[in-house]
Amino acid sequence: MTLMKSWVTSANTPDTPFPLNNLPYGVFSVGDEDARCGVAIGDMILDMAALETAELIHLDDDAAFDLPFWNDVMELGPDIWAKLRARLHEMLAEGSADQAAIEPYLVPLADARLHMPLMVSEYTDFYAGRQHAQNMGAILRGSPDLPANWLHIPVGYNGRASSVVVSGTDIHRPNGQSKAPDADVPSFGPSKRLDIELEMGAIVGTSCEFGTPITVDQADAMIFGYVLLNDWSARDIQGWEYLPLGPFQGKAFGTSISPWIVTAAALDPFRTATPAREKELLPYLDSTIDGLFDIELEVLMQPEGAAKATSLSKTNYSRMYYSAAEQLCHHASGGCGMNSGDLLGSGTISGPDKSEYGSLMELSWAGRDPFTLDTGETRTFIEDNDTLILRGGAKGDGYQIGFGTCEGTIRPAVKFPT
Repeated sequence: MTLMKSWVTSANTPDTPFPLNNLPYGVFSVGDEDARCGVAIGDMILDMAALETAELIHLDDDAAFDLPFWNDVMELGPDIWAKLRARLHEMLAEGSADQAAIEPYLVPLADARLHMPLMVSEYTDFYAGRQHAQNMGAILRGSPDLPANWLHIPVGYNGRASSVVVSGTDIHRPNGQSKAPDADVPSFGPSKRLDIELEMGAIVGTSCEFGTPITVDQADAMIFGYVLLNDWSARDIQGWEYLPLGPFQGKAFGTSISPWIVTAAALDPFRTATPAREKELLPYLDSTIDGLFDIELEVLMQPEGAAKATSLSKTNYSRMYYSAAEQLCHHASGGCGMNSGDLLGSGTISGPDKSEYGSLMELSWAGRDPFTLDTGETRTFIEDNDTLILRGGAKGDGYQIGFGTCEGTIRPAVKFPT
């Protein structure tokens, strides 16, 4: 597909992440105004709440856009999602008869503050990148061999919806228990091995009832859109606590997402197949749809005071072993009800070369191999006041589908009360 031209001229440049082909959904405010729904187009935001008030767009009997989240739109289902996208294209396309009526409702993106684009109902994080799983096995167990279940099911754990924050939100270094290899007992204090995980997040748009399994194809149709996701990780806290029940406090202190929900429809031209299966999946995980997307991803680090960020790695979402639809299908397979607004983290995305590793644990090989930033400083894990940035985009013919950045700055640990 080629660039779709808009009368919003900034949407027609090849370097904008928000061409007419994209139209991602977010929540914004200007000054002291209330947060409400908006659509990114070039360097502008289309104020959906104001359009609704002016009766220039209508979805339901109740207001759907004068809200600080997109959940009400998600619940209306795929047919309404498609009609909304078609209407937005009609209004914003080059030569549109609606230009004069719509133009007053554009807000400069530079003037806006971006908020969480959804209310997260539940949050589940997966461990579905094969290279990352093999790297972690080599680091932690001395062998890249995968756990016995890994090639058969999308492994995951239920996280904390309350920990999910929008890009730009500071994250405090977590306190927790850890145990040094030569210590007899654990100690309590700030994490010393703070890390990121480069992930994509899939947002469930429509629900399935408790006790009702779904197919992979049905799961794919339920996904409203995608965000960049950084699942911050305290490796030392996690390493002490994760046996026998898995991640807990080492993962519960913060998960950052990009501010714009890129719809599954915008990403459809970039669909790609999951990799060849080393072991055939059980029939309930069969699908007729390519479930992954060709999305280029990058991790950057910017120390406090640095003029620019250092690129640490570049990889692609197509490196995943399991798709979001397969993850969602498996999640519901035992009868778990899935809700509108559920967020599924893909798991860390890493490629076969060090230049494609999606975590500092891998890039520094658990601290044994420091890496050098453009400033000349070295790192193994994150230091206080470092900013970590995730970028991503699907590249088309003369355009790209972007997400905005997913970034956060690590601030010193909060002193524990005595």
